[in-house]
Amino acid sequence: MPQLLERLKDSGPVSLVGHSLGGLVALEALRRAPELPVSRVVCLGSPLRGSVTARSLSDHGWSLALGRSSELLLDGLPAWEGRAQVGLIAGSVPHGLGSLLGACGEASDGTVALDETQLPGLADHCVIPASHSGLVFSPDAARQTAAFLRDGRFRRDDA
Repeated sequence: MPQLLERLKDSGPVSLVGHSLGGLVALEALRRAPELPVSRVVCLGSPLRGSVTARSLSDHGWSLALGRSSELLLDGLPAWEGRAQVGLIAGSVPHGLGSLLGACGEASDGTVALDETQLPGLADHCVIPASHSGLVFSPDAARQTAAFLRDGRFRRDDA
């Protein structure tokens, strides 16, 4: 996170897009340095309220696999109160590690449960048909990301 903070400090106005832990790291960076010139953030499948999959891995002795940001993955973030508008795109195709571990139910992207993506203070939230990894490759996610970065909200039509 120190490298991200340093890079953003020296940037002009920017928006950020982060997948999974990347979204958590982006929001935590903005929470620590609210003066950074970031106007919008799109999180793709980020477990903003903490991850039951991460807790399951930790409980089974795999906590080292969570890396330096294990605390973010395990505990999540408090309600968003920062200046940047934050939107979250969640997936609804339950194929992934969380499903294999029995950590996530059907209301998930297979790794992150839908309720883990809901955080008070988000500007917008939408759900698309994609798995956790599939969010990165999804044309729907790309369209919704572009809409949020442009307008501060996701598209509600089926076009």
